[in-house]
Amino acid sequence: GPAAGSGLGSIQPAALGQRAPEGRSGSASASTAAPAPGSDTYKGWLFKWTNYLKGYQRRWFVLSNGLLSYYRTQAEMAHTCRGTINLATAHIDTEDACNIVLSSGGRTYHLKASTEVERQRWVTALELAKAKAIRMMNDQSDEEPTSQSDRSEIQGTLKILVSKLDDLSTCNDLIAKHGAALQRSLSELEGLKVPLEGGEKIKAVNERATLFRITSNAMINACRDFLDLAETHCRRLQRALQYEREQRTHLEETIEQLAKQHNSLERAWREAFNLTAGSERVNKEDASDEDEDTEYFDFIELKLFSPPNLWFHSFCFTKSQMSPSCNDVSGKELLPRRQRRTHIPDKPNYSLNLWSIMKNCIGKELSKIPMPVNFNEPLSMLQRLTEDLEYHELLDKAARCESSLEQMCLVAAFSVSSYSTTVHRTAKPFNPLLGETYELDRLEEFGYRSLCEQVIVYPQKAFVYTFSNVPGWTLWQEITIASKFRGKYLSIMPLGAIHLQFHSSGNHYVWRKVTSTVHNIIVGKLWIDQSGDIEIVNNRTKETCQLKFSPYSYFSRDVPRKVTGVVADSGGQAHYILSGTWDDKMESAKIIQSSRGGSGSEGKQKTVYQTLSPKLLWKKYPLPENAENMYHFSALALTLNEPEDGVALTDSRLRPDQRLMEEGRWDEANSEKQRLEEKQRAARRRREAEATDALDEGADYERYQPLWFHQRRDSVTGETNFVYRGGYWESKEREDWTMCPDIF
Repeated sequence: GPAAGSGLGSIQPAALGQRAPEGRSGSASASTAAPAPGSDTYKGWLFKWTNYLKGYQRRWFVLSNGLLSYYRTQAEMAHTCRGTINLATAHIDTEDACNIVLSSGGRTYHLKASTEVERQRWVTALELAKAKAIRMMNDQSDEEPTSQSDRSEIQGTLKILVSKLDDLSTCNDLIAKHGAALQRSLSELEGLKVPLEGGEKIKAVNERATLFRITSNAMINACRDFLDLAETHCRRLQRALQYEREQRTHLEETIEQLAKQHNSLERAWREAFNLTAGSERVNKEDASDEDEDTEYFDFIELKLFSPPNLWFHSFCFTKSQMSPSCNDVSGKELLPRRQRRTHIPDKPNYSLNLWSIMKNCIGKELSKIPMPVNFNEPLSMLQRLTEDLEYHELLDKAARCESSLEQMCLVAAFSVSSYSTTVHRTAKPFNPLLGETYELDRLEEFGYRSLCEQVIVYPQKAFVYTFSNVPGWTLWQEITIASKFRGKYLSIMPLGAIHLQFHSSGNHYVWRKVTSTVHNIIVGKLWIDQSGDIEIVNNRTKETCQLKFSPYSYFSRDVPRKVTGVVADSGGQAHYILSGTWDDKMESAKIIQSSRGGSGSEGKQKTVYQTLSPKLLWKKYPLPENAENMYHFSALALTLNEPEDGVALTDSRLRPDQRLMEEGRWDEANSEKQRLEEKQRAARRRREAEATDALDEGADYERYQPLWFHQRRDSVTGETNFVYRGGYWESKEREDWTMCPDIF
C-alpha cells in the first residue's frame, strides 16, 4: 500500500494547507457531484488512501488556482486544510478505471473515484489546471519588471486608450452629423405624397436611424467611463507597485547590512582566535578583506546545488547480511581496474559578491539565468546524473537475489545512496548545451556502460541510459531539474521517473526523486536537506517500498537526515523495515510479527512490528584525502572529467569552459562560457527562423531531434519520454563521429 502524503500549513480553501494527519503518500478517491471541468474551481468527493489500517477514506477535494487541496469534510474548508498538491510540478497518472495517482515533490497520492466517468472528469480538470499552472509559472519566471519600464508601459497604454477614445469621439460626431442629415431627409420624404405602404417604410427607417444615433452615443459614453475607471485604477496600482518596490529595496538593504555584520563578526572571531593561537596564516588572508563592499561574502562557500552523485568502490557484503540466495555468485571474470586519476587541481580562493547576483534571482527558474563559473563545480549536469552509479554493486547484488522482497530492499538502498555526497556537494553543475553527451564506459572493469544526452534545453531535460551485462540490469531515467530561489533557500525539484529492470527475473522498478533544499543562500554556511517520500513499485509483482525522508527540524529529537521505510507485498502486508540516514548508511530488518499498539501523537492507532536484528544494506564510502579542496568530490567524481580518447565530439569532457575551470583559470572559463551560451542562442535563433520560413511556405519542418534518443510512450507509466535508439557504442568502435553537431 502507498505511504501517506502531506501538505503545508493552515490556510483558506484552495490555498496551501497544513500537514495532513493521514501520513504517507496517500491513495484516494471516490467522487460525487462536481462542477463541469474548465471552470476555475472544481470540487467533489474522492476516496484517498490514508494508511495500511484505514485504507481508503472519503475526503472533500477542491481544485483551484493550480492547487488541489483536500479536507475531511466540507465544513473544514473554513479552517483546516489537510493537504495540498501543486499541480505545476505534479505527475498525473491512472492505474485502472477509477484510480488516479498524483506524484509531486517526492510524495504520491492515490485517489479513487466512484465511477469511471467521475474519474475521467477529475483527470480532465486536473490536466487543464496543470497546463494553466505551468503557463502561469513560466509567465512569472519571464517577468522582470523595473520601476521605469512598468511606469512607461502603463503610461503608454493609457495614451493609446486616450487616442482611441479621440478616434471614437470623432466617429461619433460624424455619425451624429450624418445621422441628423439622414433624419432630415427622411422627414422630408414623409411629407411627400407617397402610397401608404411607402410612408410606413420611411417611418420605420427613420426610427431605426434614431435608435442608431442613441446607441452610438451610449457606446461613446461607455468608452469614456472605461477610460476614467482605467485611469483611477492605474494610479492606485502605481501607488501599490511603488510601495512594494520600496519594501523590496528596504529588505535588500537590510539583508545586505546583515550580511556585512555577519562577516564582520566572523572576521573578528577569526582574528581573536588567531591571536590566541598565535597563528599568522589567517592574518595574511585578512589582508585581502579591506574592501567590505566587494569582499564581504568571502566567508561563504559559494556553492549552489546539483543532483545526487555516487562512485563505485568495491563493496563487500557478509554472508549473514542477506539470505543465501543473495550471496555473491561468481560470474564473468572482469579485467583488472584501469588506473584512474585520484586528484584534480585545488579550487582557487575566489571572492564574489553573492548578493549582487542572487538578489535578482528571487522567484526565478535558475536554469534560465546566466551564472558565472564561481557558482559551479567543474562537472556538467550529465556527469552529476551519472554519479548515481557510485554504488552500482547494490544493483549487481540485487540482480542475484531470488527473493523479490530482498531485492526491493537493495533497490531502496540504492535509491537512498544517490544522495550520499550532497551533504558537501553544494556547488552548481554546468548546465549542458543542447546535444551535449556524456559516456561512462566501465564495461571492462565493472560490466556496465552509461550514456547521457541533453535532449531539451528549456526546461533542462536529460536522458540517462545504463546497461550492465554482469549480472544483468538496465537503468534509465529522464530527468528535468526545476529550481526556484526563494531568498533564504533554493528548492530543487527533479521531475521524471527512474526505471530499473533486472534481465533474469524481469522485475521492473519505478520511482522518483525527492525535493532537495539548499539553505543559507545569502548568510551563513550552505547546507542541504532532502525531504519527501519515495514510492518504489515493482511493476511485475506489485510489491512496494515506501521511503520517507524526514526534513530537518531544530526541535526534533530524531537523527538528522533520517530515512525510514516499509517493504510490502502486493497485498499490503509489510515484510521489511528500512532505517538509516541518506548521508551514511541504510539497514533492513525482517518483520516476524506485527500487532496494533497504542495511539500515536495524532490519536491514531499505531502498528508495532517485531523484527530480527537489522542487516547492513549500504554504507557510504569515505571521501578522498584533500577532498575539501577539490570541491568535496568523491573518488568517482574525480575521474568523471578525466580526458579520454575516442569519446564523441559532444562529450562533456571536451567542453572548454569546464576544462578551464578545473585547471583553475576561472576568468578564461567565464569568457568561454559566455561564448558557448551565445553560440547556443544563435543556433536556436537559426532553427526558429528555419521553422518560420517553412511554415510560411507551407512546407513540413522537422523539429530538433536528439542524436541518440527518441521519444516513445512508456507502457508502464503511460508517459511520453525518451528511449535509447542505439548506435552510440558502434560509432565509438568505428571512430566515426561525423554525425555529431558542432556545439563547442
